[in-house]
Amino acid sequence: MANHYYSEKPTVKSSRRSWESQLRGMKMSFTSDAGVFSKKEVDFGTQLLLETFRFPESTARILDVGCGYGPIGLTLAKERANYHFVMVDINERALELSELNAKLNGINNVTIKKSNLLSGVKGDTFAAVLSNPPIRAGKKVVHQLFEDAFEQLEHLGELWIVIQKKQGAPSTIEKLESLFKEVTVQKKSKGYYIIKAKKY
Repeated sequence: MANHYYSEKPTVKSSRRSWESQLRGMKMSFTSDAGVFSKKEVDFGTQLLLETFRFPESTARILDVGCGYGPIGLTLAKERANYHFVMVDINERALELSELNAKLNGINNVTIKKSNLLSGVKGDTFAAVLSNPPIRAGKKVVHQLFEDAFEQLEHLGELWIVIQKKQGAPSTIEKLESLFKEVTVQKKSKGYYIIKAKKY
């Protein structure tokens, strides 16, 4: 059954849930569902990534890969109306929820589209790429995300990711260092690493 959060069409029965969260000093309203990553609350890793992220100086577009129901892209888009955000996911239920949550929060500076990793935004360039990557999809998929992000970041563009130490943070750093000249751990908390990789 296609019930994992990186399925294109989750078959698990819909069971929506709504809540409010304080993120980056703002009140955000979200609805999530079964078959989508973190269906009951904004997960700790995503909260830590949002708390740690700093906007690039460039106002080129920012990409949220594997956006799910939208907590990363929508929170940042609400904070900075002068940036345009592209939010992508393979999961059609997640995309529907992102569209709903954009409306719930009055956010217009986003483009939400279906894409397997970055395949749906080929040729576009970004000032920053953020992701809470689909670890359960396997190392090959996650490494493809890193490679594609590197290709599509503009000069001095940044990739920001969150990953747990036990899910492969050390090997992730190694992989990123094979692509990017500058890789830094921005924060560690409760076994989670926030990693920034900068393209030169």
